[in-house]
Amino acid sequence: MLNPSSVTSQPRDAQSRAYDLVVIGGSAGGIEVLNVLLGALPARFAPAVMIVTHLPPDSPSYLVQAFAHRCALPVMEPDAGERILPGRVHIAPPGYHMLVEVDRTVALSTDAAVRFSRPSIDVLFESAAAVYGERLLAILLSGANDDGAQGLRRVRAQGGTAWVQTPDSASSPEMPRAAIERGASDSIFNPETMARRLAALPAPL
Repeated sequence: MLNPSSVTSQPRDAQSRAYDLVVIGGSAGGIEVLNVLLGALPARFAPAVMIVTHLPPDSPSYLVQAFAHRCALPVMEPDAGERILPGRVHIAPPGYHMLVEVDRTVALSTDAAVRFSRPSIDVLFESAAAVYGERLLAILLSGANDDGAQGLRRVRAQGGTAWVQTPDSASSPEMPRAAIERGASDSIFNPETMARRLAALPAPL
């Protein structure tokens, strides 16, 4: 059984490591954890944040409004071509893959669903890994499929860091469990521990 605050012992996931971008993915049960994580971020939090959640493509999203009430950082649903700004939370719009371009701007795509999802967590994680490399932290939360596991493996292959929610703290444990079983995690945290560590990240140099 996983220890809720267990951490794999890897130097690249040291508490002193700084990141330029934090990407977060979740599905069923992930919104509740995002409320915990975003609510813990201080106004001085420096990295940019990009979030993908699985939502119905034909329904309006109220995540920006909901998260803005809990988060000290500006929360936005970006347009294609917008710069990925430090200290700002970027939420993928329903029905669009959200990607990172090489010039660190946002791309939005209506390409086919990946792992039955658009937006796809894998798509965001893989594109971010190619641009940010070791300056990327990727976080995978509760969800009912395996979207995100392959993306986390790409993040680690490019030198970035991967955090995964403990399956026993997830209302839908399939997503974090798939990542762990595929060796795609550096650290495994419950939401409260994850929130504390995220809020304590140092500013990029």
